Amino acid sequence: MNSSANDEVVYMCRERHSPISLKVLQLLCRHSAAAFPPRRNASLIKSNQKSTYFVPLIEFNLTFTIIGTKLDQKRELMQVKKKKMNAADLASILRQDIIQGAIAQHEKLPAEREMAEAYGVSRGTVREALIKLMDTDLVDIKRGSGTYVTFEAPSPQPSVIQTANPLELIDARFALEPHICRLAVLHGRRADFDRLGQLCTKMEASVDNTAAFAKADTEFHRALVECTGNVLLIWIMDQITSVRGQSDWTRMRSLTLNTDIIQQYNAQHRRILNALYSREPEAAASNMKEHLETARLSLTRAAAA
Repeated sequence: MNSSANDEVVYMCRERHSPISLKVLQLLCRHSAAAFPPRRNASLIKSNQKSTYFVPLIEFNLTFTIIGTKLDQKRELMQVKKKKMNAADLASILRQDIIQGAIAQHEKLPAEREMAEAYGVSRGTVREALIKLMDTDLVDIKRGSGTYVTFEAPSPQPSVIQTANPLELIDARFALEPHICRLAVLHGRRADFDRLGQLCTKMEASVDNTAAFAKADTEFHRALVECTGNVLLIWIMDQITSVRGQSDWTRMRSLTLNTDIIQQYNAQHRRILNALYSREPEAAASNMKEHLETARLSLTRAAAA
C-alpha cells in the first residue's frame, strides 16, 4: 500500500471517523508493534486527490474520544490502552525507535501537538522527552523548524565467517575434528560409516575434477560430524564449513588442489574410515590430525608462494 507524506488517514469507529496525519499513524504502528501500512481489514479509497485509509480502530488496540461532529472540527484525543506515560517513558520509546533505525538519521519528528495526540500526553511532556533525547545527542531541536534525528547508527560489522581466513578455518578444525572422530566411533552406526564409504568412493573418482572432489569432501566431513548425533557440534561445524564459501577459500583451493594432493587426501580419508569401522577412537583421531596437518601445510605453502 503506497502513500505520500500528504495522505490523510481516517480511523473508523461505529460509523464515525477522525483524521490523523500519516506520521502519527507511523508512530502508532511502531509503538503498538502493528504492521505499517496496516493491511488486515483495511481499504484504500481516493477522495479529493488524497489517499484515505479506512482502518478498524481495533487494529491498533486504541481508544479515542470524539470531539465535535464534523471532520474539520478539533482532532480527537487518542491514547494507548496503558497507564498514562510520563516524559521518561516517551523518551524511552523514541530512543528505542531511533537506535533501532525505525526513525532514520536526519528524519524530522512529528510536531509536538501530533505526538501529544498520538501518545495521549501533554505537549509539555513531549517537549520534556525531546529535551532528554537532545541531551543524549539523539536529536537536534531547531527553533522554528522542528526536531531532527541526529543519531548515526554504527556501520554493521562484517561477520566472523566473512573475515575468517583459510588458515583460521584449519586451526578451528584442528580443535574439533579429532574429537569428533572419537565421538563418531562411540556413537556412529554401521549405516553412518557406509555413507562415509560412499563419499570416499566419490572422492576417489574425482581425482581429475577438483570441484567434484571439493563438494564430496565437504559432504564427507559433514557426514562425519553427523555420526556423533551431537546437534551443537553439527551446528558449530556448519558455521566453520561455511567459510569454504568465501572468496579467499575458493582461491586457495584452486592453488592447492591437484592430482597428487587429492590422492593423498583420499588415502587419509580411507584411513579415518577404517578406524571408524574397527571402532578405534584414538586411531581415528590421529588420522584426522594427520589429514588436517597435510591441509594446513598445503595452505601455508600456497600462501607463501
